[in-house]
Amino acid sequence: MTSRLTLQQVHELAVQALIASGGDIRQSAVVAQSITEAEAQGIRNVGLAYLPTYCEHLLCGKVDGHAIARTEILAPAILGVDASNGFSHTAFLFALPEFVSIVRSQGIAFMTIRNAYSAGVLGWFIHRFLEHGLVSLAFANASAMMAPVGGRKPVFGTNPWGFGVPQEGAEAIVADMSSSATARVNVIAAARTGGPIPEGWAIDVDGRPTTDPQAALAGTMAPAAGHKGYALALLVDILIAGLGGANWSFEASSLLDNSGGPPGVGQCFIAIDPARCAPGFAQRIARLTQTIYEQEGARLPGKGRADHAAYANAHGVEVPDDLMAELQALAHPG
Repeated sequence: MTSRLTLQQVHELAVQALIASGGDIRQSAVVAQSITEAEAQGIRNVGLAYLPTYCEHLLCGKVDGHAIARTEILAPAILGVDASNGFSHTAFLFALPEFVSIVRSQGIAFMTIRNAYSAGVLGWFIHRFLEHGLVSLAFANASAMMAPVGGRKPVFGTNPWGFGVPQEGAEAIVADMSSSATARVNVIAAARTGGPIPEGWAIDVDGRPTTDPQAALAGTMAPAAGHKGYALALLVDILIAGLGGANWSFEASSLLDNSGGPPGVGQCFIAIDPARCAPGFAQRIARLTQTIYEQEGARLPGKGRADHAAYANAHGVEVPDDLMAELQALAHPG
């Protein structure tokens, strides 16, 4: 059985649960927005299904629900943000007006966020840049759960990366993907239902490929496309920890349990004002996308999520009753 919720109801439920777990209204409203967008796009594993984890980590102190972010201009086109062990979403929105101003001034700018919690869906951040008409690159690291190629011990998180490109009169191009073959939450979901997982998602403790989700959780995630995903995960950690001062993935406390205190991971972003680059940007992008769509069956990155969100905006989302009961208990404890 399921319950059908409007997206407004999803947001209200998430806000209530986060506040009841110790988040202030400012942090809770922003994180609830990211949860609602993930749910609308059909990414439940980091939407409502991840809300209990957010709440657990607020209660145990892994994330500070009252944190106040700080910004520092490190160079004319570099902005550093300290999330103060709070949610990355709130720190990002706090710094965004200043960062956009720098992008307008310089044409391109780099922003790092440190001492932060998990980014969730990286596309949420990308969409905020699209609202300002900016081209963007986005990166986030996470606690270690992926071994380097040839190894068996986790060193990197699933370390997602993505980009966004605005289009006039058409849906934006939004790519958002992990450096691992899949997000770990997908393996956790498979373990709950009994699996199996597709071949190539993970390796066991002996370094062998496995389709058993329990063996995968005991082992490590596999990088996407082998050496290519490994190189991307390495790049993400270098940008965020090496340049931004966040914890390396292998230094971060686990995002999967309540131990170890704040993870201190981070995010980083490169944003570009297309108006400061080659003339005719909108027309050039339109030509590219038209060429892609001329091939039957071809589509742009992010199209599936955008279609799912459009349906959810009109019809709401269906939530399994067991998850709904858990979320109601979080929103109305005692």
